[in-house]
Amino acid sequence: MSSIEFKLPKMGESITEGTIINWLVNEGDTIEKDQVILEVATDKVDSEVASPVNGTLVSIEAQADEVVQVGTVIAHIEASDDQSVKEKNASAEAKKTTPEPTKTSPTPKKKSVSTSKSASTSTSKSYTLNKNQNTYISPLIQNIAIDYHISYEELARIPATGHDGRLRKSDVFKYVEEGRPAQFAQPAPEASGFQVPDLKLDKGKGEIVKMDRMRQMIADHMVYSKHTSPHVTAYVEADLTEMVNWRNAHKKPFQDKYGERLTFTPLFVEAVAKAVKDFPMINVSVDGKNIIKKENINIGMATALPSGNLIVPVVKNADTKDLKTIAAEVNALAEKARNNKLKHEETSGSTFTISNVGTFGSLMGTPIINQPEVAILATGIIKKRAEVIEYEAGDKIEIRSMMYLSLSFDHRVVDGFLGGSFLRRVADYFEDFNEERKI
Repeated sequence: MSSIEFKLPKMGESITEGTIINWLVNEGDTIEKDQVILEVATDKVDSEVASPVNGTLVSIEAQADEVVQVGTVIAHIEASDDQSVKEKNASAEAKKTTPEPTKTSPTPKKKSVSTSKSASTSTSKSYTLNKNQNTYISPLIQNIAIDYHISYEELARIPATGHDGRLRKSDVFKYVEEGRPAQFAQPAPEASGFQVPDLKLDKGKGEIVKMDRMRQMIADHMVYSKHTSPHVTAYVEADLTEMVNWRNAHKKPFQDKYGERLTFTPLFVEAVAKAVKDFPMINVSVDGKNIIKKENINIGMATALPSGNLIVPVVKNADTKDLKTIAAEVNALAEKARNNKLKHEETSGSTFTISNVGTFGSLMGTPIINQPEVAILATGIIKKRAEVIEYEAGDKIEIRSMMYLSLSFDHRVVDGFLGGSFLRRVADYFEDFNEERKI
């Protein structure tokens, strides 16, 4: 028998920490290699983590709701003898062919008061403010503090609800939403800190439903977005008759030829990617006083989960792909979303997002920007209406397939001309669909 330190594995290229959602086994349980033993949450995706060996779970070192760094020991496993032999043999073979890297043990540094981004992001370790405070600041909280210019002293005044006094993202956003009441509070030796007054609001009576973790994250993200970006929404109406007719005529041949369903979403993604390419300043993010023009055009698709929550899978480099490839990716991502199988890299990196509110019968919507993007498009329901069509010989009333489009944009960097021009270009691509197009 040999004891193994079970560490939190890396779950994505940019992921440095995760939240333990739930252990599926208890201390003392016998476990098998590749058996899923816990669930871990990252930014948007819940992941299942399997045991690397056969054996017994001796101890659990990280409890539910605890935020831990990648590579941190979260449990100890007593491996069975047959597994130990395999591990030793594999280790011996690896040592023959792989030079052993030099090991270093970075020591977390005590941080002084600073709003400098370079100072705040120099370490991915959590650390304490000083010996008398039990307030832990994670890299995520550091980044939020940088965005809002919150000092470490001010962070220390925010009521923390996390494990062992850890400050959670929702704590900071709630504090910001309340107007940062302790921003200018002076420290007092005997004082317990500024307390927000209880206004005794009547919240009504009824069944209390606790938000799940994803709903809490969505709530935090929406409040953060509204606080960060001054939202403006513009609207246009588009005639999708040609697109609708082409799709109705080709959806069966398309599936027969490529084995993929042809929904409207790939057509929308294709057209939006073209419009984004035409207006690159809509494909940006804001970093302080700087504007970052994105190299790639990655289109996010706001997708409803069976639980009622929302997630945004991403079609990467959509402007470089043909309709067949986009359709295949859209279908695969939608299927993974329905089965809660999306990976972190499939829900990260979007530069522009589409929200199809028409799926639920909505005529139009005013979507909230998916940070750190600067605009989001909502597509309404496609509805047949009698429209006046102008011809050289005179006007005619025809039955047309119409849809409202709405664009919410960040007025810090997108003005009305850019937002309106981009939205009109999207509508033009929707309307000017070639009915003679081949699949």
